[in-house]
Amino acid sequence: MIIAFDVGDRRIGVAATDPLGIMALPLETYFRKNTAEDVKYLVDLAKSRGADVIVCGLPLNFDGSESEQTVKTRKFAAIIEAATDIPVVFEDERFTTLEARRNLIEADMRRDKRKQVIDKVAASYILESYLNKINSQKNG
Repeated sequence: MIIAFDVGDRRIGVAATDPLGIMALPLETYFRKNTAEDVKYLVDLAKSRGADVIVCGLPLNFDGSESEQTVKTRKFAAIIEAATDIPVVFEDERFTTLEARRNLIEADMRRDKRKQVIDKVAASYILESYLNKINSQKNG
């Protein structure tokens, strides 16, 4: 089982694979409190779901360079990794929030509702990208 986090300054989108590890499913949007509470909640969630891997979306700039948000995400992921024995890996998250927003708008979802779900949907896209990458490495 794999769990994924879309780490933002105010919210963290959470997604996980189905029991067979095939599909990425949006789980929840966690509203941040402070680093200690955030890490405890997310590590406990990952453990309770039986996660073998934690995937953190890595917010790179469009050209692939790192930004201030990339540095924040790396630091937060390092704290999570230090708090558990579950390995933490990164997945490029460029365009995931834009794609999630576009798909939710196309589904005619109201703006207030989109704000509640966009982070967990983006986390599921990050996880889907990671699953595609590991499956293509296995197959070829």
